[in-house]
This record gives sequence, C-alpha cells and structure tokens, in this order.
Amino acid sequence: MKSPKTLPAFLALLLTVFNTTAASTAPARVRDVQNLDRDWRFLKGDAPGAEQPAFNDSAWRQVDVPHDWSIEGPFAETNKTGGAGGFLPAGVGWYRKQFTLPLDRDRQHVFVEFDGVMAHSDVWINGFHLGKRPYGYVGFGYELTGHLNFGGKPNVIAVRADNSEQPASRWYAGAGIYRHVRLIVTAPTRIEPSGTFVTTPEVSADRAVVRVENTVTNGDVVGRGVSLQIRIVDPAGETVQTAETPAQEIAPGKTAHFRQDFTIANPQRWDLEHPAMYTAAVALRFWNQTHDDDTARFGIREFRFDATNGFSLNGRNFKLYGVCLHHDGGAFGAAVPIGVWQQRLTALRELGANAIRTAHNPPAPEFLDLCDRMGFLVMDEFFDCWTVAKNPFDYHLDFNGWSATDARDTIRRDRNHPSIVLYSVGNEIHDTPKPQLAKAILKKLVDICHENDPTRPVTQALFRPNVSGDYTNGLADLLDVIGTNYRDNELLAAQRAQPGRKIVGTEQRHDRQTWLWLRDNPSHSGQFLWSGVDYLGESRRWPIVAAGSGLLDRTGAPKPVAYERQSWWRNQPVIAIARRVAPPQDTPTDPGFAPLDRRPALFADWTPAEAGPHEESVEVYSNCEEVELLLNGKSLGTKPRWKDASPLVWKVPFAPGRLKAVGRNHGKVAATQELRTAGAAARIVLEVDREKLSPDWNDVARAVATVVDKNGERVPAARDLISFQLTGPGVIAAVDHADNSSHDPFQATEREARGGVCVAWIKASAADGRLTLTASAPGLKSDSIKLKTIEAAAE
Repeated sequence: MKSPKTLPAFLALLLTVFNTTAASTAPARVRDVQNLDRDWRFLKGDAPGAEQPAFNDSAWRQVDVPHDWSIEGPFAETNKTGGAGGFLPAGVGWYRKQFTLPLDRDRQHVFVEFDGVMAHSDVWINGFHLGKRPYGYVGFGYELTGHLNFGGKPNVIAVRADNSEQPASRWYAGAGIYRHVRLIVTAPTRIEPSGTFVTTPEVSADRAVVRVENTVTNGDVVGRGVSLQIRIVDPAGETVQTAETPAQEIAPGKTAHFRQDFTIANPQRWDLEHPAMYTAAVALRFWNQTHDDDTARFGIREFRFDATNGFSLNGRNFKLYGVCLHHDGGAFGAAVPIGVWQQRLTALRELGANAIRTAHNPPAPEFLDLCDRMGFLVMDEFFDCWTVAKNPFDYHLDFNGWSATDARDTIRRDRNHPSIVLYSVGNEIHDTPKPQLAKAILKKLVDICHENDPTRPVTQALFRPNVSGDYTNGLADLLDVIGTNYRDNELLAAQRAQPGRKIVGTEQRHDRQTWLWLRDNPSHSGQFLWSGVDYLGESRRWPIVAAGSGLLDRTGAPKPVAYERQSWWRNQPVIAIARRVAPPQDTPTDPGFAPLDRRPALFADWTPAEAGPHEESVEVYSNCEEVELLLNGKSLGTKPRWKDASPLVWKVPFAPGRLKAVGRNHGKVAATQELRTAGAAARIVLEVDREKLSPDWNDVARAVATVVDKNGERVPAARDLISFQLTGPGVIAAVDHADNSSHDPFQATEREARGGVCVAWIKASAADGRLTLTASAPGLKSDSIKLKTIEAAAE
C-alpha cells in the first residue's frame, strides 16, 4: 500500500496522463484567420461607456473598415489640423463590432490584429481594456483569450481612436480604423505572430540557400515535444523542397527557436523585371498531428550597397530611381484600396521609377505585398521625429515610451518582403543638433533593426548634416548607408572625405543638377524624389489643401514635368512636349521649405489661353540623339540632345494647328509626339483602366472623363460639371480632379473638370453582374462604359 505522502504525486501524474491523452485524441486544428472588416458600428464623437458590451449603439452608423472618417470632411479653414492636415477635421471616433465563436473554440487562443488605427487607440473586448497604441501607422495586436464568450453568445470589441489634439502631423494623417482587421484563432502551442522569418544567405543563378526561422510559444499547461514541417513552394505553386526540423521540448509558457536551411537549385530570383515570389508553408506538429500553421511569402535575391559602385541586385549594378510617397490615396484619404496604389505604381513604373520610400512611416502591409509583386525596391521608413517636436502633438510625445516597440513590431512584420532593401529610422530628425542625445537614440534604433533583421542595412534621412556636424561627430557613421535629404553635393563630399562610406539620397528635388549628381557619380546609390504623387496636407495657406510636388497629380495622372524625368530614367525612346508659361522656380537647399503648393508652369497642350499672335516657350524632353520640332508641317529646326540633360527649347510664334516633335536615333525615327489646338467642347470621352471588377474591398476601377472637341482633342479650358451615373451592382466610391485648391467633397457623383478632365472610382458590390457608368454634362454629348463584375480572386 502506498504511503499517504506519495498519493498526491501519483494523482498528479495520473491527471497529467489523462489530460495528455485527452488532448491527443482531440481533432487537429490549424490556424483560423477571419476577416473582421465588415459591419462595424461607428460614431464620430466621444461616447463615455461605449466600451461596455451592453452599450446601445443602434443609432450609430454602420461602416466597413478600412474607414477614414476625416476624408469625408468638410474642408474648413478653421479645422485644427490646419494646412498641415489639409484643413480636414480631426477628433474622437468610436467603433464597435459584435462577433460570435463556437463552443469548441473555448480551448483555443484568440487574437485580434489591427494593421493601423489613427491614432491613440484604445481597444476593449467585452468591457476589458486590452491596451493603448499611440502611433497610428503601426500594426498591433492583442490576445483575447480569457475574456471571450462561446457558443453563440456575442462578443463586443470596441475601439476608441483620438486625434483631437492638433496639429499632430506635417501632412494629412486620416482618422479611425483605416487599415484592415483580423481575428486569429490558434492552438495553445503556436507559431508566434510574425514568428516566421525567411532569409536567403546565399544566392546565385545556380543555387540558393533558403533559411526558415520560427519562434514557437507553448501556451498550454503541459510541455510539448514540437517539430516543424516546412515546405518551400515555387512561384508556380509547386513544392520544391520539404523538411522537418528536429523536435524540441517546450515547457509551459516558454518559447523555442527553430531553424531549417534548404538548398534550391536554379532558383527563380526576385528581380525588377521578374519579381518571383516563393512561399514557406510551416506546419507545427506533435503527436503526428498539425496543431498550427503559418505561411510566409518571400523572394530569393541578394543585394548590396557598395562605397565604390553604389547599388546592385543579383549582381546587376544600377541606380535607385526612387520617389517618396505619403500614405494617402487622394480622394480615398488614408483608407486606400490597393487598386489605387496599383494604378499609381504602374504610372510611376512607366516613367522609369524602380524604388519607393514610405515617407515617413510604416505603410500598410498590402502596399508592401504590391511592391513585391510589381518589382519595386523599398526604403521602409519608421519615424518623422524622435524626442524633438515638429508639431505640438506629434510623435515626440510618445517616442521614448513606444519607439522601440513600434520599430521592433514593424521590422518583424515587414522583414520577409523581398522589395525592402533599406530601413530608415528617421526623417529630418531635429534631435541631431544635440549629438550625444541623437547618437544614443540612433544606436539604439540601429541595434533594434539589426537584432530583428540582420539582413537589411539601416539609413536615416539626415537633416542639414553639415550644420549639425553629423559627418564629423560620428553620428552618420552609425548608419550602414548614409542618407541625406536634398544636399547631394554635401553627401558626395562626405564620401570623398571617407571613401568607405556607402551613400543614398533619401529625398531630392526634381531639378537637373540633382539628377546630374546621381548620374555622374558611380558611388551614388540612388535618389528618392519629393514626391512621387501629390498628397493631402502640407499646405502653406488656405485655400490650398494638398501639396503639388508629385510627378503624378493626386488622381494618378502624370504631370508634364514627369516626362523630363522619364527622359532621364528610361532607356527606351522618350519624347514629350510642354509649353512653359513661367520660369522654373528655384527650390531652396534646406529641406522642408520647397514651395509645395506652387501653381503649374508647364502644360502638355497646344491650346494656350491667349489665341492671338504671341510667342510660346516650348520644351521637349527626350533621350533621343536629336529632335526636330514642326508646326503645321513646317520644320522649326533640329537640335541634338544635350549632354547636361537640359531640355530642348524653342521659341515658337503661336499658330493654331499641330505641333509635332520627332526624335531620331542614328537618323531613324525613334519616337514622336503631336499636340493639336483644341476647338469648342463637344463631348465627353470616358475611359476605364479595366474591364472586370470584383467586390473585393481593394479592387477599384479608375474611370477618366475627358472633355474633347469634335475631333477628339482634349479641351484644356473646360470646367464643365460632369455627372456620373452607375447602374448595376456597384457604387461610385469617390470623384476627384487635380486641383489642389478645390474643397468639393470626394464622396459625390459629380465633379467639375480641371484641364478638361475629372476622375471617378468605381467599386463592385456583387459578382456576376454588369455595371454601366455614364458621364454627362449640359451641352455635351455623354459617354458610357461597361464593366463586368467577377468573383474576388482567392488569396
């Protein structure tokens, strides 16, 4: 007979065996990821007690997220955001959503993930406060386990977002749950969020080593002997390698790290022209069952920054032709369907851009997915300020408490994207005049980057480094690649002083001298123009509500100046004509003081406001060896391409008709462009960028309405009010034109033309249908287009 002393130990052992046996007979579960975007209740304003489940929200508005309530306006000079925020409103917004969970999920672990809430968010589940996150651009999540109802009883998640203290940003930030939300259900023993990390430490055309690392947490009450089964899936969806890691025993509440290397023969390397994406599919296993799984998309590629030869990707040396992009999507505000970005990036790619800087904050994760798919290189930037303010209520108030967490979470979220080749830990940081303070902060941020992702170099957009002494006091050399805004001549001089330095231009003007500093210096890795697209905010004065520094206007259309850049960036023959009505404006050397809201000085038409006899200054942008300009068939002369990249300029006595530029290489015509004088407005031409549209939130069609004369020539002076009508299962999601001084609402079905053009964006609400969009205006012949609605593509 056992002694009484040993009985409790025996019972404990018996209980452990019983629990283990019961768990082993439970059905295997894999991770369940549920979209939580639909059917939220929203209130613009504060609502004390709204975190409680019993709170009555029946009078609140029903919305889907992503949702930016600020973009709905109205614009007002009195809004506290001021010109920095585009004169759009700010304040408190509440969101509430009910959901249920089946009874058999009560032994699982449940998490909620937000890709971004603007700003100072508080989140509750069933009245329990989960946490607060000040930074509106960072993704974050909370575990809900222990606070949930099961078996059909509703759960209530409540979110309060507060950006009422203004000004809090130097550009339009948006408001509310403006990015996607997910519910994730896992087994207690699980792969950590962002816990799968794929690197390619060895890459050549013949073979590549792919390394998959995972962090696993045992959230159960007993130890687990866990292994990971990993499949490498090629771009065609075929499994090319499979392996299982050795098992590790993980104690309750502890984590373990796994690593598995694969050798891939003849890999498809991720490149600009061939952005091949592989997948690592990871299954967490014990008792011969899969209890959790995860996938990570990645690309096989190697890149380097070099102090002598600049940048190279997969052994090919070239320049980074980059643009800076803020996160807003014009008429969509901060809640941007990825279809808007796809159109914009396609237009930028046509101009020759190959790189993006996410100015000055982490982007939405689906934006990085798009860059991966399209073959754009990315500088992933984190912060616009550290501890010294640029605005009274900006991130400097939260930097000391949150920057390490925000940087770590962003890096771990983003580190599998092959498009990312640089992390930037700051833009024009005003701490740098205090070098000891700044160096301590910078070292900490660089260390965080290297600890969480040792494969990417770190840069920073230095702020007046010659004034602050960053090149001589050691601060700049804490960076893997030294970045500087605008002052490329000083950056090159700093490299000449210490030839081992690797350099990149983090933010640049559009002017020719800036281009020549890059073109003529092999050690210069690349430049990122300010900016790629016009963006809301950063206005110096009412009535201007958006900054006009983009190569594209905010509807996604290239400006005439964009074609000058195209003639420098592209190898294919380029030719474009523009009328200059004012001399080029000098932009100051100091960053942040360029006239971002200046009026256009270039027009891509041959229909000047003055129709009588006068002289026009005509510029032709071309990379052809020589260009001939003709007016109504008569040659105005042929000019060779200038080695200093200057535009070709003619003074042309105006005559209505046809202005034609002909570019030749080796005496043969390589490219032509013709402008024609427009007559009276006669009709509308409606064009759309796709024929099929799915009801996916991210899918959107861009319809351009152009006022033309009887011959089909755009009428630049036309300002007709265009009305859009849509029939079928869809909605007109937004309308806009390129006038940065307009205060008309974006959520409408009509828009005045500017330059003879306005745009409507269309969304589908159901599949298997037909949409008909009609554009009309008094006195003009209308036009219609048809689209087919289809099922959304599976992820």
